[in-house]
Amino acid sequence: MIESLKGRDLLSLQDLTREEVEALLALAVDLRQKNQQLLPGKVLGMIFSKSSTRTRISFEVAMLQLGGQAIFLSSRDIQLGRGETIRDTARVLSRYLAGIMIRTYAQSEVEELAEFANIPIINGLTDSDHPCQALADLLTIKDNFGTINGKLAYVGDGNNMATALIWAAAKTGMEIAIASPTGYEPDKDVVAQALATGAKVTVTHDPKEACKGAFAVYTDVWASMGQEEEAEVRKKAFAGYQVDENLMALADKKAIFLHCLPAHRGEEVTEAVLEGAQSRVFDEAENRLHAQKAVLAALL
Repeated sequence: MIESLKGRDLLSLQDLTREEVEALLALAVDLRQKNQQLLPGKVLGMIFSKSSTRTRISFEVAMLQLGGQAIFLSSRDIQLGRGETIRDTARVLSRYLAGIMIRTYAQSEVEELAEFANIPIINGLTDSDHPCQALADLLTIKDNFGTINGKLAYVGDGNNMATALIWAAAKTGMEIAIASPTGYEPDKDVVAQALATGAKVTVTHDPKEACKGAFAVYTDVWASMGQEEEAEVRKKAFAGYQVDENLMALADKKAIFLHCLPAHRGEEVTEAVLEGAQSRVFDEAENRLHAQKAVLAALL
């Protein structure tokens, strides 16, 4: 087990060392191969302000397979939805639970929860970061290539997924090239902080440049949850940023295609790529379960 992570929070991969990330991936592989009841009697609270398929089910199944239990808590189910403060919620739930996974909008909410809780807090997604998905992505890359050395191309919105992948690259030595339209680039502070650690991060407006020679090509929806009103404006801005067969052809011959899902077929990715031989999106989705098991086992 990874002793340095016991009792800690996972708010961003930025907070982990390279050795801890590598150890989590190794633990995920180990837990995938053999069932281990590592968390008997422990209960994980799962707070959802944003709905989910993969996050909810992977955490719930992960806890069951580890011998524990998970409780689903929507904002309508607890007093957060009626004005109780995050700090009070954190202190109350700490008396009942072994840990909390929260999927919400603002990163500040996760940080406040972690500040006042005395149990591990796991960021299941915010508008700023998505560390659990990035761990599953790294696991998928490692499954396919046996290593995480190489270039990852990310084409699309410089959103929470771009941030998570920047930190994934920074913690593994992987190079990342991000191609986004003007006005939709990844957070400049995140890029600067990653570069300051020696990470290999390139930001461009040219998808072809980003994908050239990449061993993995990644994309995400153009309008994320909560951005539905911007959908039409974003479609125009992202014209030319669709991952299609021509773009994949610029990548390495053995390159794989990744997407955190759900996908809008015919928008950010074509049907041919999503369902093609290079696609690993459903292996990637499965790896959410294995990565989550490693996180839960290490922290709880």
